[in-house]
Amino acid sequence: MDFITGLPCSRGNTVILTLVDRFWNLVHAVPLQKLSSAKQLAEIVAQHVFRLHGLPENIISDRGPQLVAAFWREFCKLLGITVSFSSGFHPQTNTQVERFNQDLETTLRAMCSKKPTTWSSQLPWAEYSHNSLVNSTRFSPFQAAYGFQPPLFPHQERSASVSSPAMFVQRCQRTWMDYRSRLVQNQEWLTAVTNHQRSAAPDYKVGDKVWLASADVPLKGDLRKLLPWYIGPYPVSRIINPVAVKLDLPRSLRIHPIFHVSKLKPFRTSPLHPPPAAPPALRLVDGSLVFTVSKLLASRRVGRGTWWIGWVMAWWTASGSPNAMSCAVT
Repeated sequence: MDFITGLPCSRGNTVILTLVDRFWNLVHAVPLQKLSSAKQLAEIVAQHVFRLHGLPENIISDRGPQLVAAFWREFCKLLGITVSFSSGFHPQTNTQVERFNQDLETTLRAMCSKKPTTWSSQLPWAEYSHNSLVNSTRFSPFQAAYGFQPPLFPHQERSASVSSPAMFVQRCQRTWMDYRSRLVQNQEWLTAVTNHQRSAAPDYKVGDKVWLASADVPLKGDLRKLLPWYIGPYPVSRIINPVAVKLDLPRSLRIHPIFHVSKLKPFRTSPLHPPPAAPPALRLVDGSLVFTVSKLLASRRVGRGTWWIGWVMAWWTASGSPNAMSCAVT
């Protein structure tokens, strides 16, 4: 399961909760007014999943606040459901729901480009089209789940005595056919791009040192572009599976230590070409860099009495590079 956020308001909804069955690839797209709490999420899943399909054995999600909350974990534990989380900064771990999210966003963007606030009315037909589309298994998700293919729209329009129902059905048919064609095109393009970029993962072992991509380190401030592309090296403390490992990170980073191998780079050494010295470890407090002042250049005091503000200019160092800055102190 996953959330699609940042959508324009449509019938009071701004969020889509996407639910994908990993065996059948059957999907449900639930419009929501806002991101739900852990308790609200339990009620939604019970209504849209448990009521129709029974209790699942396992649920995979990212590490959103409502998904790592104690209420949600205890709720799943009492029902005998194991909870798994995707590895850090690698949503492809939950590949089926992430792929459906991409397909859904692409098609809704194309179908609702002129009227973005109408996506909520298109959502049921987008879900119906996805579930009735025959995939590489030669079965549609609907047919795999229920044993028969759902009725599709007739190729020839039938006459209707009342114009309004006929126009409504025709509009639904156009939406369904448009989404279906765009879904097939997007899946073919995504498969080709993914297979072209994919390469064999390194075979890491416990104790190996690796570099970690700095783009995924949640830092505050304006210095991200000046940091090295990779930080570390950090030792591998545990092998989770062939494509995910756990690193022994300093506590100051405050990030989840499990990463996909695509976010890592092997640390290689050679007696003929020794690696350059690694930059000092980043000093962080609540996600912000901590600097070491090496020299005060100037100072000025503003104000009188008890309350005053002092301005200082100093040389400071971060990641081994000296810089000059001015700041206010009280």
